Amino acid sequence: MELFEARNVEKVFASTKALTNVSISVKEQSIFGLLGPNGAGKTTLIRIINQITAPDQGEIFLEGKKMTRADISKIGYLPEERGLYKKMKIGEQAIYLAQLKGMSHGEAVRNLKMWFEKFDIMPWWNKKVEELSKGMQQKVQFITTVVHRPKLLIFDEPFSGFDPINANLLKAEILNLRKDGATIIFSTHNMGSVEELCDNIALINKSVKIEDGPTDQIREKYKANLFDIRYRGSFEKVEKALGPAYQVIKHTESEKENLLKVKYTNGSSHNQLLETLLPVIEIRAFEELIPSMNDVFISAVEEANKK
Repeated sequence: MELFEARNVEKVFASTKALTNVSISVKEQSIFGLLGPNGAGKTTLIRIINQITAPDQGEIFLEGKKMTRADISKIGYLPEERGLYKKMKIGEQAIYLAQLKGMSHGEAVRNLKMWFEKFDIMPWWNKKVEELSKGMQQKVQFITTVVHRPKLLIFDEPFSGFDPINANLLKAEILNLRKDGATIIFSTHNMGSVEELCDNIALINKSVKIEDGPTDQIREKYKANLFDIRYRGSFEKVEKALGPAYQVIKHTESEKENLLKVKYTNGSSHNQLLETLLPVIEIRAFEELIPSMNDVFISAVEEANKK
C-alpha cells in the first residue's frame, strides 16, 4: 500500500521549470530515495509535500487522500539547512517544537528525554543551542523531527556534518523508525547511504524524473556484463578460449593467482562464460560486477544530458 503519492506534479518559478510532470509513489513503511544533481527539483518537491508551496499542476496524496494543511502534523521534516534558536535552552526549545506538532507538554517531555538519553545528550538539556557543536545541534534537530512519531518522515541530507560513528547511529535509528512503522523519504548525495538504506529511488534531473524503481533492480539495469575472475593457469589459454565473443578489460598476474576482468559482448550467459573457461584454467573466484548507485547516478544523468 502506498502511503504517499505525487501525480504529474509541475512547478515553474518565473521562466524556470523546477518540476516537469513528476510522479512518485512511496510504499508504506519503506525508505524512498529522492535523488538528483543540485538544482534538479528535489527540494521543490519536498517543499510541495510540506505544503510550503503549491504545485502549478498535479496533486499529492497521503494515505490515499488528497493532502491538506491538516496533514502537516503527520509529517516530520529535517531540512538540509538546519535552524534552531541559538539563545534558547535546548530542552525548552525541543518541548516547544514538539508541542507545535500536537504533543502535550507531559508527552513531549517523556518522549524527548527518552531520545536525549538514546543520543547521549541528556546532560545538555539546560544548555543553550549556541553551546553545542554542529553535530550535537543536528542530533537535537533530528530528535525534534521524529519525536511526535509522524507517519511520513522527510530527511534532506541527514548525515551532513556527522562523523562516521554518529552517522552510523543515525542510520540505525532511521532503520528502527521504519521497523516501528514510519515511511521515509530520504534525499542525499551520499550514494553509499542510498545503497544501505533505500528500498526504492526516484532520480530527478533538470526537473524531469529519469529513473524510478527498486534500488537493486535499477542497479541491475545499469550493469555492463563485467566479471572479475581469480584463477590459476595460462593467460594464453584464456585468450584463445574466450575468442571474439568476450573482451578482456584487465589482466594481472601474480605468483599465487591471476586476476581477469572480462566483459561479454554477444548476449552470452554467466554459465557460458564459466563453461568456456573451466576446461583451460582453475577458477578460484567468479564475481559479476554490479554498478554502485554512484555509478548509476553518473551514468543516468550523463545519458539524460545527451538527449
